[in-house]
Amino acid sequence: MSSLAFTSSSNTSSGSDLGFGFTCSIISVLLFGTNFVPVKKYDTGDGMFFQWILCASIWLVSLVVNLIQNSPKFWPLAMVGGCVWATGNITVVPIVKTVGLALGLLLWASTNLITGWASSRFGMFGIDPQVVSKPYLNYIGAALSALSAVMFLFVKSDVNTRTISSESTPLLVNSINSDLQQSIPADESWVDKLSPLQKRIIGCSLAIVAGVLYGTNFVPVLYIKDHAKRNESIYAGASQFDVDYVFAHFSGIFLTSSVYFLIYCAVMKNHPKVYPEAVLPGFVSGLLWGIANCCWFMANHYLSAVVTFPIITAGPGFIAAMWGVFVFKEIKGLKNYIILAVAFCIILAGSLSTAFSKV
Repeated sequence: MSSLAFTSSSNTSSGSDLGFGFTCSIISVLLFGTNFVPVKKYDTGDGMFFQWILCASIWLVSLVVNLIQNSPKFWPLAMVGGCVWATGNITVVPIVKTVGLALGLLLWASTNLITGWASSRFGMFGIDPQVVSKPYLNYIGAALSALSAVMFLFVKSDVNTRTISSESTPLLVNSINSDLQQSIPADESWVDKLSPLQKRIIGCSLAIVAGVLYGTNFVPVLYIKDHAKRNESIYAGASQFDVDYVFAHFSGIFLTSSVYFLIYCAVMKNHPKVYPEAVLPGFVSGLLWGIANCCWFMANHYLSAVVTFPIITAGPGFIAAMWGVFVFKEIKGLKNYIILAVAFCIILAGSLSTAFSKV
C-alpha cells in the first residue's frame, strides 16, 4: 500500500490525525478561494469550453492520485458524485459574469455548507447520520450559516465589462456569417444581453442551485463507505479511506463535462466558441481545484463531513472576497464592507460552532 493508504489505517481520534485533517482543510480553503482567479480576467465566452478544460485538468490530478494509491478498486457509484458536481460547475461562468466572483462564491459556498451539513447530519439520501457530541452547537452553527447566506444577498458587486481584444476571438467560427460576427463582440453571450436586475436574479439563483449540487457531491462516496460495513451489501468490504474514491469521483466529473460539451457542440452545429485565452488559465484553475478537493477528501476521512463542510465551504468565501475587494475591485463602499464584515463574523461563528460540536 502507498504512504497515503498506510496513513488511513491510523487512529483518527489522535491529535496528530486531527491536526492533519485541519491542515488539509486550510489548504482546501486557500485553493478553493483562489482557483477561479487565474481565469477571472480572461474571456471564456459562454463557459462551456472553459469548463471542459477545467475538468480535464481535474481528471489529470485524480490520475496522479490513483497511481500513488496503487489503483484501488473502482466503484462506479462514486462517479455519480462527480456527475452532480459537474452539473453544478457549468453554472460557474454565468454566475461570475452576472454577480461577480466574490458574491457568487459566497452564495454557492453558503448553500453548499447547509446542504452538505444537513445530508451528513441527518443521514439523507441513504447515508448514515453522523453523530455529534454537542447537537445544540451543531444546530446553532447551521442556523448562523443560513443567516450569513441571506446577508450575502445584500452585498452589491460591480462587474465591469472590459474591451475584448483580437486574441479573444473564438478559434472556431462560422465562415458563412463571418461578416456579421465581426460586428459582434467576441465574448457576447446570453449573459451579456441581460439587464442589471436580471443578471442579479439569475446569478443569485444559479449560485444557490450550484450550492445544492455541490453540497450533495460527496453523498455517493459516503453511501459506499457506510454500506461497506454491512455484510449483505454489494459494497461490503469497500475501502474506508476517502482518497481511494478520488479517481472514480473525478472520472465522473470529466465524463459528464465531456458529454455537456458534446451536446453544446451539437447545439452550436459543430461551431462551438473556443477561446484560446481560456486554455492555460483554465488548466491552472483545474489543478488548483483538483488539489483542493483531494485535500477535502483527506479532511473528510480524519474529521468527518459534518465537521469539514462548515470549514471548507465557508472559508473560501473570505479568500474570494479579499480578491474581490483588493484586486478585482468588485466590492466597494462602506456599506458593503460593513455587511461583509458582519457576514464573515457570523459564518465564522457558525463554522466554529459546528466544528466544536464534533471534536
